[in-house]
Amino acid sequence: MISIKNVSKWYGNFQVLTDCTTEVKKGDVVVVCGPSGSGKSTLIKCVNALEPFQKGDIVVDGTSIADPSTNLPKIRSRVGMVFQHFELFPHLTITRNLALAQEKVLGRSKDEAMTKGLALLERVGLKDHAHKFPGQLSGGQQQRVAIARALAMDPIVMLFDEPTSALDPEMVNEVLDVMVELAQEGMTMMCVTHEMGFARKVAHRVIFMDKGHIVEDCAKEEFFGDLNSRSERARHFLSKILQH
Repeated sequence: MISIKNVSKWYGNFQVLTDCTTEVKKGDVVVVCGPSGSGKSTLIKCVNALEPFQKGDIVVDGTSIADPSTNLPKIRSRVGMVFQHFELFPHLTITRNLALAQEKVLGRSKDEAMTKGLALLERVGLKDHAHKFPGQLSGGQQQRVAIARALAMDPIVMLFDEPTSALDPEMVNEVLDVMVELAQEGMTMMCVTHEMGFARKVAHRVIFMDKGHIVEDCAKEEFFGDLNSRSERARHFLSKILQH
């Protein structure tokens, strides 16, 4: 579904990604972890061309992101993205937040978009809040709305960029529960997260990044199983994160 081949990216003279190569098969859940500043968020933003890259290629469902002739808005409409800070339109109700892109990008009628939006709000447990504005919801509720909004576009893959890191601890599980459900239903997912419990529960593979490099790319069982076979940097990271 996603093929990342020798991708490198620079901000000016600073190289933020170096020769990154990996694949995400259809139905796979891949967790991307690593210390702050390791390039995790930049890598997944490259997958739907929110960040340009200067070298290599990313192919999503057979379409090359690097090909100048590729219709990037069309690719983005098929790749759901959930951000750290929700990115909901504060002046629109929850239902309008869910319906707008369906109408403008997919050409659905208002009624069609509303029906789809309400069904997804029910799925994430928020149908009773349909006519509220984002500011009237908790952080966890807003993030669940953001997931529903991404799903409303019928994506072939979902990208999550630290979806729980801006939330109060008690709100984290309500968002992870929705993500676990999606994973169990077979949604292809690439998740940047520090939630190792989530990774252990639903990930097929774990990618560990450091200083713009993919240092580890292995099955979940391997990543968490034998720490002695991990790189020194991954062991150090896990020793800090797994003790909590």
